[in-house]
Amino acid sequence: MIKVGIIGYGKMGKIRHQVADAIDGVQVISIYDPAEIKIGCPKAQSPDQIIENSDIHAVFICTPNYLNKPLTIQCLKAGKNVFCEKPPAFTANDVLEIQTVEKESNKVLMYGFNHRHHDSIKKMKKLIDEREFGKVLWMRGRYGKSVDEKYYDNWRAKRKYAGGGILIDQGIHMIDLFLYLGGDFDTVHASVSNLYWNLNVEDNVFATLENSHTGLAASLHSTMTQWRHLFSLEVFLEKGYLILNGLKTSSNSYGDEILTITKNRSVAPEATWEDEEETIYHTNESWKSEAIEFFSVIGSDSKVKIGNSSDALKLMKIIDKIYTFRKKGINK
Repeated sequence: MIKVGIIGYGKMGKIRHQVADAIDGVQVISIYDPAEIKIGCPKAQSPDQIIENSDIHAVFICTPNYLNKPLTIQCLKAGKNVFCEKPPAFTANDVLEIQTVEKESNKVLMYGFNHRHHDSIKKMKKLIDEREFGKVLWMRGRYGKSVDEKYYDNWRAKRKYAGGGILIDQGIHMIDLFLYLGGDFDTVHASVSNLYWNLNVEDNVFATLENSHTGLAASLHSTMTQWRHLFSLEVFLEKGYLILNGLKTSSNSYGDEILTITKNRSVAPEATWEDEEETIYHTNESWKSEAIEFFSVIGSDSKVKIGNSSDALKLMKIIDKIYTFRKKGINK
């Protein structure tokens, strides 16, 4: 039996609790949150009570971003296996510090990038790896949401707590998918701006990423002035394309998750769609999928394949580069 503690019981803490309870051989025995909440199991009085509990083998860190790094390090030093929500930290150097502790602890560390675990993304990854469509030529991702004035009251609107705005909140998932499907990038150009909300975090990012060795390029637009939630990921290859529109979530805010797979059209310049294959994904198994991976690695000789600290380091190096383009007025 793997006994689990959860630090932070907002939306993600509740999701992790629900998923862990549904997995055989896993039991959540303690939860901490500063708010008065009903949790259905013993409530710890502090994060330390969970971290220092010798009965707990693994900890889920589901806290505001600024706590992710210190709590991860503290848990690893205490001999706990750690699952931490994104972002792993605020900078790549922070991740390097975490990796040093991770290596010394010999414990499992995994980060919550659940988008890789959506069935549609798994299908895209399989097709790319099988090379049936040839190599990836370019990718384009758009990820946006609408917010209102209540966002001002949220810790996510304050850079000292969040580390940034829409990029580190949401765009980070799209960059992670670029890395997962296309490999690394060494050249970055970006526009990071506050176009509407007048916060000290960005509300729009336009970025282009390029691998100077392969020529692969990826384009990102991450925004909180979309006025409606939108997710779109396009991957164009030598012999066809994969387009994912929508993302299955509990609120269904992003619409149906629809993957379109098409081989190159033989008639040009007219558009014909006879070879188009469309799949709608009606369920979201991503939370369960990544939890199963995390728990399966604990106590085994295997390593975390998706969402490990090496993935996190690659990702934060790109985030660092994008934020060098941050405009004045949003760098308080």
